[in-house]
Amino acid sequence: MRTETWVFCPRCGTRLARQTVSGEERPVCPACGFVAFADPKVTAGVLVEANGRVLLGRRGVNPGKGAWYIPSGFVEYGEPPDAAARREVEEETGLRVHITHLLGVWFFDETLGGKAGIAIFYYGVPQDDAPAVPADDVVEVGWFAPEALPAPIAFPIHANVLRMWAQARLTGQPFPPPAGAISQ
Repeated sequence: MRTETWVFCPRCGTRLARQTVSGEERPVCPACGFVAFADPKVTAGVLVEANGRVLLGRRGVNPGKGAWYIPSGFVEYGEPPDAAARREVEEETGLRVHITHLLGVWFFDETLGGKAGIAIFYYGVPQDDAPAVPADDVVEVGWFAPEALPAPIAFPIHANVLRMWAQARLTGQPFPPPAGAISQ
């Protein structure tokens, strides 16, 4: 949430004033001293692979309604990101997954639904042979080979992660990449 949308103090209800704090103009409560910082949202997801195919969901809600994406969502307060990623996959596809690697951490800007944030992606595999079924924000699920990824992809970061996966699979490179490997 951008700080310009803050009007009243969430602690005491007093109308906020704008002051310079930590070198930036921010909403500050003149009564209790609360400072509204625009902290980034954190999302987490799992690139789930089985039999050389990746699991994707088609979004049923905005942002990205109708487009494909890697199962993911917002991390809840106090929730470890890997637990959030597993929870999101299960909520959206019914699959329980085993995470084997951290793929990376990406920044996204406010063009995605008006929120700036951090996206954390893991690599994982299904824990069992249960079928994936659409649920929650997902209207369709599918398993896709690297040469047959659907379009459109809902978010640029998801497209980047899928491109990394597809390129590795099509060229015989390791995926997930070795620890310390960085891809733009």
